[in-house]
Amino acid sequence: MIQANIYFKDSRAIGFEVAGHANSGPYGYDLVCAAVSAITFGTVNAVMTLCDVHPDVNQGEDGYLYVKIPHSATDSQKDKASFLFEGMLVSLQTVEQEYSDFITIEKKSL
Repeated sequence: MIQANIYFKDSRAIGFEVAGHANSGPYGYDLVCAAVSAITFGTVNAVMTLCDVHPDVNQGEDGYLYVKIPHSATDSQKDKASFLFEGMLVSLQTVEQEYSDFITIEKKSL
């Protein structure tokens, strides 16, 4: 099961954490894992490119990815990154609607 947490502070999405594996198909053919990876890594790349900010990233074993906008980012950068994180949330929720046995998403306030 993939667990995704989207972190909010003052109604602004400031980061996310994803962990686990969907196990919805054989290794190399797991569409849910592939979708979640594409969505989350695409979002990180978009934040870096479009917001000109390098988020704090921690990547580990078992599908673990933690991403947070650094405190040093400007308000404009934070607003743009938040918008991209919210777009990522919509994409992940679309996956969750079809594959709820393999992914859960929570919005958490900090």
